[in-house]
Amino acid sequence: MQYYIIAGEASGDLHGSNLIKELRLLDSMADIRCWGGNKMEAAGAILVKHYKELAFMGFAEVIKNLPTIFKNLDFCKKDIFAYKPDALILIDYPGFNLRIAAWAKQRGIRVIYYISPQVWAWKESRVKGIKKSVDKMLVILPFEKEFYKKWNYEVEYVGHPLVQVIDEFKLQYFNEASVYKAASFPNNGVNIIALLPGSRKQEILKKLPVMLQVAANFPLYHFVVAKAPGLEESFYNDLLAPYKNVSSVVNKTYELLSQSKAALVTSGTATLETALFEVPEVVCYKGSAISYQIARWLIRIKYICLVNLIMDREVVKELIQHNLTVKNITTELTSILFDTAKKQQLQKDYTELKALLGKSGNASAHAAKSIYQYLTTQ
Repeated sequence: MQYYIIAGEASGDLHGSNLIKELRLLDSMADIRCWGGNKMEAAGAILVKHYKELAFMGFAEVIKNLPTIFKNLDFCKKDIFAYKPDALILIDYPGFNLRIAAWAKQRGIRVIYYISPQVWAWKESRVKGIKKSVDKMLVILPFEKEFYKKWNYEVEYVGHPLVQVIDEFKLQYFNEASVYKAASFPNNGVNIIALLPGSRKQEILKKLPVMLQVAANFPLYHFVVAKAPGLEESFYNDLLAPYKNVSSVVNKTYELLSQSKAALVTSGTATLETALFEVPEVVCYKGSAISYQIARWLIRIKYICLVNLIMDREVVKELIQHNLTVKNITTELTSILFDTAKKQQLQKDYTELKALLGKSGNASAHAAKSIYQYLTTQ
């Protein structure tokens, strides 16, 4: 069969590559064309366009690049039409993919969505369009099944692909001389606190300075910043220079979490990754006053952290906006480092979280099987 897969970000490339590997195990004749990255190409797909050509973040950047975005949409439609796939498989990336889904559905192409847009957080009205244009939706968060049920739309929960990704990383990392790997970190990997402040300059400048000031209150610990690979060295050097017990790594976030006693993490997928590494964490979020007020108005969810959203209770502490202070971070970090009862409860919650996310087994394999069965029985 012929599959056309679209992923527009690095995470989509990772999950898309694992999906492709599983599809090819089920369908030895699979012919796959994709928008994605190096990982999807290495898994055996023909790469049409790299996600690095598609990533426009922030309102101003999107407006500035509108001609390019429309050009990409037009080119994508023509390429799909010429290829005539048996199925169009869309991975997250809603701004682009939902437009392509509506177009493809009108032309009789079967549309499968893997990793739902976060319509439960904002723009809930987009569900109406999803129901019309998506033939099969595969979701990776357990509460999404119930969310869509409210809209009378049946979706399939396949588990979260990060469980498999992180399990495989741990297996390889701890089987390959981890003692020597730990030696590449300060203090031989002992008493490390991870700082994961995000990937965009604006968000880093709001949160990282506050996180760094906490380091002075923990002189026996070394704080390591996971740097965003796309930002220049000088940007971080100016921020980190005043602190003695602070250093940084780039493209080594999983290695860092493998060695960390605790972490200060900005909201997003990183909070979930940290939990799956069983690292006690404090979630830190701060935006501009205007952005924060707009977000409060638009976003209708109880928590900003995926861990808490999935568990439907506060498992990890969220310090948001004016609550993100050096004093509050110090108090919470002290608690997750030294309060035995707190640490035990957190580990118990993390175990429950992983069971919820991984109960379907290998999410990529489950998704591939569901897609293949759907296409061969419809």
